[in-house]
Amino acid sequence: MIFLVAALLVLGVLVGAAAYLPLPATLVLGTLILLWLAVFTVRERRRRRARSSTGSRTEHLTEKGA
Repeated sequence: MIFLVAALLVLGVLVGAAAYLPLPATLVLGTLILLWLAVFTVRERRRRRARSSTGSRTEHLTEKGA
């Protein structure tokens, strides 16, 4: 979560600096931030799916054992 806040903070700084940067540089930096956020999202979704599938297996085994 802290990484998301940092990314938004950096994005805010870049948007403010966009008025002073050439358009190609602004587009490249914006694309890099977008890619970084996309990677973060995919990693978080995979982690949550792995946790939920592991949790359901554990509960299922506990019910059978009891």
